[in-house]
Amino acid sequence: MTDTATLPATSLAGLYALSAVSATETQEAVLARIARVHPALNAIVALDDAGAREAAAASAARWRDGVPLSALDGVPITVKDNIAAAGLPCSWGSPLLRDVVPERDELPVARCRAAGMVILGKTNVPEFTLQGYTANPVHGVTRNPWDTALTPGGSSGGAVAAVAAGLGPLALGTDGGGSIRRPCSHTGLVGLKPSIGRVPRCDGLPAILLDCEGVGPIARTTADLVALLAIIAPPDARDPASRGMPPLAVPPAAPRLRILFVPRFGPHPVDPEIAERVAAAAHRLAVLGHAVEEGAPPFDIDALNPLFGTIGAAGLAWLLAERFPGAAPEAPMLREMAEAGRTLPATRLFAALAGVAAFRRRMAAFFGSGWDAILTPAAAALPWPAAEVAPATIDGQPVGPRGHAVFTNFANLAGLPGIALPCEPSATGLPIGFQLVGPAGSDGLLCAVAAEWERAEPWAGRWPAPA
Repeated sequence: MTDTATLPATSLAGLYALSAVSATETQEAVLARIARVHPALNAIVALDDAGAREAAAASAARWRDGVPLSALDGVPITVKDNIAAAGLPCSWGSPLLRDVVPERDELPVARCRAAGMVILGKTNVPEFTLQGYTANPVHGVTRNPWDTALTPGGSSGGAVAAVAAGLGPLALGTDGGGSIRRPCSHTGLVGLKPSIGRVPRCDGLPAILLDCEGVGPIARTTADLVALLAIIAPPDARDPASRGMPPLAVPPAAPRLRILFVPRFGPHPVDPEIAERVAAAAHRLAVLGHAVEEGAPPFDIDALNPLFGTIGAAGLAWLLAERFPGAAPEAPMLREMAEAGRTLPATRLFAALAGVAAFRRRMAAFFGSGWDAILTPAAAALPWPAAEVAPATIDGQPVGPRGHAVFTNFANLAGLPGIALPCEPSATGLPIGFQLVGPAGSDGLLCAVAAEWERAEPWAGRWPAPA
């Protein structure tokens, strides 16, 4: 018999509507699976079993009465530990926030609760969500369900590990430089970094990456991702960026797109298996009818990286000065970042912000010139040992701590939507993913292409062992 805990969210809702399965039964199955599978992963750092059972029972009663609150009423979901959920710890991976328990939900969590979804708990992150693996001095190391010796990536590493292992079909993550898309590529999932304003935010942690970071959905299927996005995406007056966002619309069939395929960024190395699998995906999209042309990126990534680094350093230094005077992060790399931010001239930060604004104009012009999407690998490296911050080499070449992350942060700086999709796994079975990045507001279009890709190259049946 199928383990109810491993069913997609939309399938669960269909069973609830038929009274074939109840939200209470699903919740017990998920908790049993967590007890069995989770000890090897360390993905969920605060499990609210009592609250989840109570929410599931209330949902089951609504379905019995024929008055569900939404299409996802009673579906379990986890929340990344840098997104506030009332009554649950929100440590942000730092000892400085070890005892923080918010009294209010951040808006996306509040919307999930209002939709009747069952909040399972919080998922692990690296300290201040500023690194591309998932470990911290508060909750330890999170491991990849596909190989527990390896990392699921970061900073949404706990979120993807939970969904990939069947510990709830959905997760809320954040993406400030690829933190949804890269971990999804390492665990065989679909994940969306939304356009600025697509998912409004308020009542959350300080925005140390400004509007480069957004909350987004993580799922096993595109249909599940779209269902969750529909719940969290409506505009809200408390987030001005959301007021100018066009309504979310996912076409029933994806139109034919003109896609720029960028296999690598300049001299930055890419794992050969990733390069091969993503090139095959680009070819397959062309077979499906899209106009896919290989070329160079319409920007110099090495000119963009200092902009991202300046914003991150200034944001971290500001947070520490405002909330924790005299304190420092535990991670050596973050201590260096904070010190750099403290000594940063205001003129350099202003120049970085001006550079970001110019880059956004440049990317708007690029998409206005006839291109519909950019296709790249989602990550330059396969997963590496779980306790290591980053791979030291890729394809035999030495790389810095963000060498594996080279493909993703341009979308954050430009405020563009990006979706990560699984393609053919590596020879050893490790997941590999690619990303599609579109113009601002094209979140629904990317989801339509994702659905088309999933029909052509289904991935949801792939499970890490034991499934």
